[in-house]
Amino acid sequence: MTAEVDRPASVWDARFLWVTVGAVALIFLAAMQSLAVTTVMPVVSEDLDGAALYAVAFAGTLATSVIGMVAVGAWSDRSGPVWPLTTSVLLFVAGLVVAGLAQSMEVLVAGRLIQGLGTGGQTVALYVVVARVYPPALHGRVFAAFSAAWVVPSLIGPFLAGAVTEYLHWRWVFLGVAGLTVVAFTMVALRLWGLPLGTEHPSTARIGARLACAVLVAVGALGLSLAGELDAYAWAAVAASVVVLALASRPLLPRRTLLAARGLPSVVLMRGLIAGALFGAEIYVPYLLIEDYGFSPTWAGLGLTAAAIAWAVAADVQGRFGDRIGNARIALFGTSQLAAAALVAGATAALHLHPVVLIVGWALAGSGMGLMYPRLTVLTLAYSTPQNQGFNSSALSISDSIGAATSIAVMGLVFTALAGTDAAFPAVFGIAVVLAGLALIPGLRLGHAHEKAH
Repeated sequence: MTAEVDRPASVWDARFLWVTVGAVALIFLAAMQSLAVTTVMPVVSEDLDGAALYAVAFAGTLATSVIGMVAVGAWSDRSGPVWPLTTSVLLFVAGLVVAGLAQSMEVLVAGRLIQGLGTGGQTVALYVVVARVYPPALHGRVFAAFSAAWVVPSLIGPFLAGAVTEYLHWRWVFLGVAGLTVVAFTMVALRLWGLPLGTEHPSTARIGARLACAVLVAVGALGLSLAGELDAYAWAAVAASVVVLALASRPLLPRRTLLAARGLPSVVLMRGLIAGALFGAEIYVPYLLIEDYGFSPTWAGLGLTAAAIAWAVAADVQGRFGDRIGNARIALFGTSQLAAAALVAGATAALHLHPVVLIVGWALAGSGMGLMYPRLTVLTLAYSTPQNQGFNSSALSISDSIGAATSIAVMGLVFTALAGTDAAFPAVFGIAVVLAGLALIPGLRLGHAHEKAH
């Protein structure tokens, strides 16, 4: 099960099958739960009389995920990914159970905080599993499969969550995923526990300072999400939170990341910028369809289907032909498609074009992200050694979270400030265009590590 053994032709080879199936299932369930909660949280909030904590129920998971990423990254570098992955899955399941059984919004938020620790740690641990279990020639295929695991949830997650809530109860959105996660993890664990996934030279880096910084990053992320509640002081709160995020995140990222240094720093920086561009803007696509075109929530959510399918197709293309295309061209093609999608969305809002233009145009965003997202993960592992695979994987995920949180907060404030005018939607999509353009700067400095098949 290592690179030294004869290379199989596929991640579905018998030696990898249960690890691949289980890992993809864990990613699928995490995606399903994330999308489902967005659908059912209004019902949960009303049922538990928790409108005041509505935003924190989302922001808390994102914030604590950073702590999980850092802790699991360091732990994996010291002792391998098996125990960190096990602990992360246990925290994820525990958080779901607490939320599913909650009788008050405060308890549900506590469950979401626990869940965030597991979510962040699980992602990093799975990246390290890929690095230790699969040969480099298959890394692109694995991460393409991970990307594809988000497609089905994006197609059926909101609808399924609504049906479960209507015909059963919203609690099963949490409890059902908890049970299925145990099954998925069992597939992975039964295979991993018999493998020597440690390293002969484990990391000896101290973790205390990094964990303290992770806590500060979590505080900054929460501050960003709550800034809109401060009215006249909102922008001051955003500025303070951004400063805290910038200072606290530096020790958690590769050196010179914020300067777009060539190689791994640019990989990590680019990930944060494209995450900010896509996830910040995407929440306004169904909003625009509902607000300006009278779509129902169900049909507005289906408006993102084309982008989800395009993401999966592009991820598969990257997995098969990424080495031939080259990192610079992937960055150029991907950021161009992301910027074009945001431009089309902004033009649709400003000129009141037919909604089909928006839906088809936004598919370009999915295509661009499908090319870039898994490629950046492949590059991160290629630039890593067994001593820092955990740190680098956590840095990539942290950049992702910070980029998305910052962008969502800033776009939200801009949208609120311009609410009621024709400039609101074009403004937020314009921010996405700028972020996509900025992402090309580190994108042209990705370099090459050892991601190519030997």
